[in-house]
Amino acid sequence: MDVVFPDGTVVRASSISDRVGHDPTRSFGLYLDMRWLPTWPAEVIEWPDYGLPADGDRAADQIMAAFARARRGDVVEVGCVGGLGRTGTVLACMAVLAGEPADSAVDWVRREYNPAAVETSAQEHWVRWFADRISDG
Repeated sequence: MDVVFPDGTVVRASSISDRVGHDPTRSFGLYLDMRWLPTWPAEVIEWPDYGLPADGDRAADQIMAAFARARRGDVVEVGCVGGLGRTGTVLACMAVLAGEPADSAVDWVRREYNPAAVETSAQEHWVRWFADRISDG
C-alpha cells in the first residue's frame, strides 16, 4: 500500500505476505525482519516483533536515509512480517520527518494507513524518542 505523507512523499508499506522478489519499480527496501531476505538494494534493521530496534540510533539513521530516498522520488518499500507494528512505527517516524507533529504521528498513521498500526506503547514512545533525536540532531 502506498502511504502519502503530509509533505507529498510516498512510501510503500508491505507485509511479508506481499513480498515480491522481482519488482522493477522498487528502488530500495527498508525491512524490519530478516525473513524478508531481500536480493535487491535494501537494509534490514534488527528489530524484534512487538519490540524496539536493537540499535536505536542506527535505526533512526536508516529511517531518515530511506525517507530521504523516497523524498527524492525513489520507490521505497518498508515492511515487517504483518506490516503493522514495526512498519507502523517506521511510518510514524517518517510522518514526523514529513512535518507531522510527534504527538499526532501515531494517530496519523492509524488514520491514513491502518488502525492497528504501532502495536505497543513502547513503539509509541519510540516515535517520540525519534522525534526528539532528530530535533536535537
